[in-house]
Amino acid sequence: MTEYEKLHNCMIYDALDEEIGAEQKRSHQLCERYNSLGVEDDKQKQEILKELFIDDDFGDFRIMEKPMFIDNGKEITIGRNFYSNIDFSYIGGAPVKIGDNVFIGPHCTLATGIHSLIASERRLSKDEKGNFHDYEYGKPITIGNDVWIASSVTICAGVTIGDSSVIGAGSVVTRDIPSGVIAFGNPCTVQRKITEEDSMYLKFKKNK
Repeated sequence: MTEYEKLHNCMIYDALDEEIGAEQKRSHQLCERYNSLGVEDDKQKQEILKELFIDDDFGDFRIMEKPMFIDNGKEITIGRNFYSNIDFSYIGGAPVKIGDNVFIGPHCTLATGIHSLIASERRLSKDEKGNFHDYEYGKPITIGNDVWIASSVTICAGVTIGDSSVIGAGSVVTRDIPSGVIAFGNPCTVQRKITEEDSMYLKFKKNK
């Protein structure tokens, strides 16, 4: 099994592997090109996104405000009608799957990589040929359909967020969040179910 296959299957892998490094370089270069484009360059932006997310059917509508950072475009799948505000980051280490109709606020991070708690295991090692190695692992992140993630949220490795849930601003999500709830805090915890009483139209009508 290659180091890249180990990464994809959430096993311990060498982060300095040549194949992994090549994909990261490709993704980083595409992000740099994307972030350098102007406000009017929508066609070029869409072309770069199609190249970046090579295993994706690319949906009907997608906006990613710049700057953005995707560590490994092969390992993140994004559904239809996606929007991310400025400073959206995916830090590689394991796959990420994002559903349809997901909105992500500014300064949000999906962090799938995990380093050992043992200091000696975190250190770079060098083999007899003089090559360096960096062993780590990751856990996947899954975000369901119709999820809204507000500003400055960090979603940690191994987390699943259920359909139609809302994650409040400034949250650090360290455990699974069920469907149809509002959750926030550090660590992020479920506050309550979302109900029809939360309709913005109903609130607007009451305040008139």
